[in-house]
Amino acid sequence: MNELKEQVNAQMRKGVLELCVLAILNQSDAYSNDIIEALKKHEIILVEGTLYPLLTRMKNQGHLTYRWEESNQGPPRKYYSITQAGKEYFNTLRTIWIDFSSSINKLLQQ
Repeated sequence: MNELKEQVNAQMRKGVLELCVLAILNQSDAYSNDIIEALKKHEIILVEGTLYPLLTRMKNQGHLTYRWEESNQGPPRKYYSITQAGKEYFNTLRTIWIDFSSSINKLLQQ
């Protein structure tokens, strides 16, 4: 049962991960480790290997941009920020998610 729960949980996370990343970056610019920590704080666990391809795809779609900043703890860090197009996309995804989750919750309460 735990294995099934993990598989289903992973699929659901994968489906909403883009929305979650945009929600984090809509609040402030962030380094990839900051994004991972914010997701973990909300019990959305993922590995860096999942995040980096997503960030690259979102950048290529014009939803994110990045800048390099010097770090006191090693090499320069890439900080991601949401673009205007990304904010518009985030608002669309958020509306869709709210409507969708509301419908599912109503169905489950029957």
